[in-house]
Amino acid sequence: MKRTLQFIFLFCIGILLFTAFQVKLHQADPVYKTGDIIFQNSHSSQSEAIKLATHSKFSHVGVIVIKNKQAFVLEAVEPVSLTPLKKWIARGDQSYFEIKRPKQNLPSTPAVQKKLDSLQNFYLSKHYDIPFQWTDDKLYCSELVWKLYQKVYGIELCATRQLKEFDLSSSLVKMALQQRYGTAIPMNEQVVSPEDLYQSSLLQSIK
Repeated sequence: MKRTLQFIFLFCIGILLFTAFQVKLHQADPVYKTGDIIFQNSHSSQSEAIKLATHSKFSHVGVIVIKNKQAFVLEAVEPVSLTPLKKWIARGDQSYFEIKRPKQNLPSTPAVQKKLDSLQNFYLSKHYDIPFQWTDDKLYCSELVWKLYQKVYGIELCATRQLKEFDLSSSLVKMALQQRYGTAIPMNEQVVSPEDLYQSSLLQSIK
């Protein structure tokens, strides 16, 4: 009888611990929202140069978009694409990623949604911006995120910078610049990096 009571007691404790773990696990699993900003390290040839020049933890960034209850990432690759979230995560280095979200809720009115859809369609299939120019003709990853937030939500997530403000001292970065520009490096070009977005005071981490 005593052993039976001990078994029942231990069994109940086990159930409680398992339930608590599941609740904690569920709470730790973020519910993705349109507008969430997702960061990763890509396997592209320029990834390491970007991290060295910007002193960044990440080399690639995109915006999560929920369509028909499915999560996608709007990203500037070649060309700008809407990539299923699971595929996007699997493509990154060791499938590691982090997500940041505005500290204040983003508006989700029909007018805002219409503007988001319109801009998304405008950006899709545009070519990747290899020379990192601040135009809408072509786009690079952090430029797309910055402009989407500014044009849809009226939010400037961070200040833009000039190319000369980054750390261009490493041989890898110098080689990447030479491959893109030759000797005519546009040091005054307006740019924004994944790290600038990651450090934005307007965002908070959720994953």
